[in-house]
Amino acid sequence: MVHERVMEKLAILSDAAKYDVSCSSGQSNRKNKDKGLGNSSGSGICHSYTEDGRCVALLKILLTNHCIFDCAYCVSRKSNDVKRAAFTVQEVVDLTIGFYRRNYTEGLFLSSGIFDNPDFTMERLVRIAKKLRLEHNFNGYIHLKAIPGASDELLKEAGMYADRLSVNVEMPTEQSLKLLAPEKNHGDVMKPMHYLKNEIAGHKEERKSNFKAPLFAPAGQSTQMVIGATKESDLEILGMADYFYQQMNMRRVYYSGYVPISYDNRLPSIGTPVPIIRENRLYQADWLIRYYGFNVNEIVGFDQPNLDLDIDPKLGWALRNLNQFPVDVNTADLELIKRIPGIGFLSAQKIVAARKFKKLTAPDLQKMGIAYSRARYFLAFASPFLLQKDYTAIQIKDHILDAQKSKYQNNFSNQLSLFGA
Repeated sequence: MVHERVMEKLAILSDAAKYDVSCSSGQSNRKNKDKGLGNSSGSGICHSYTEDGRCVALLKILLTNHCIFDCAYCVSRKSNDVKRAAFTVQEVVDLTIGFYRRNYTEGLFLSSGIFDNPDFTMERLVRIAKKLRLEHNFNGYIHLKAIPGASDELLKEAGMYADRLSVNVEMPTEQSLKLLAPEKNHGDVMKPMHYLKNEIAGHKEERKSNFKAPLFAPAGQSTQMVIGATKESDLEILGMADYFYQQMNMRRVYYSGYVPISYDNRLPSIGTPVPIIRENRLYQADWLIRYYGFNVNEIVGFDQPNLDLDIDPKLGWALRNLNQFPVDVNTADLELIKRIPGIGFLSAQKIVAARKFKKLTAPDLQKMGIAYSRARYFLAFASPFLLQKDYTAIQIKDHILDAQKSKYQNNFSNQLSLFGA
């Protein structure tokens, strides 16, 4: 009977947790020691891959979906008519260890609605992580939600046992947060972010001089924004994300497309969810900011505040800046090569390394695995370039989209032929 009740809670609270996407593999390296359980191996997201190619998963649940707040966009808001449940501290610990021993998961992502107040909830989240680390010697990945309004003492204790902490900003602007969650404000979110930023930096410095100093949230902190519930442009969303990266040393910002869950006149109508492609474009733009050296205003601007859904942001930038092309990969610097559509971060590094030994040609780039059908419009040795340099941005875009369409149609036809269709 007890087991059945726990399984019922698990069904409710794992389903409620799916709306929190601020969960990812982090660069933690908590080594297994003293014959303990688990090894974070630098990973911590459900169905993600480690550096050695292993697919790993973690148990992703809420401690409870009871909540004192009434945020319009949240399925767990207090006014929503949903089935409620709450785990005990020991139930979460037992589930985590049980799932690990059955080889279902290698870690835990634990968030929660707010029971009575932030400290009351945060104390229970911390107790779970503490019991796993100290009583069960669990060395797998733990990601805890840091509750806005919780005391610094509890946040500090959480960082001693968790690999990553996340404080969700939820809405990109204060105005939208006030509209959909009038009991909340961005200041309450920024305060724990600042505290965690300083604690993480301080512990890193301490470990430089004393390698035995304790870890503190070694995979850093992350946050999440709900997009599409209000009318912010991609310029506003990416501007906020850039602020977090620059000022909070955030490891990741996640974008969660609003999913219509019940009627509220402040929200988009039921049946009009955010297109998944908008999420994808925001993640691609985020990647360009973090790894490719792009500024937000190069990707979106006041004249074009939203990302083009037809093409990826890097191609969009290249088509708006054809004066930067063509690029000779044999002489261009790494930063410019990274900006060529169809050439990824690692491929650009391979190109710079390989050109020390020979002059690279189109077949050389194709062997490196770049998307040559896209990149060729922006390369100096593409043949016949004298014709291609006269293409307009619209013509290049149409050629690339047509090539993509043909590729997908051919792949689909090949799949059908495998089944005798």
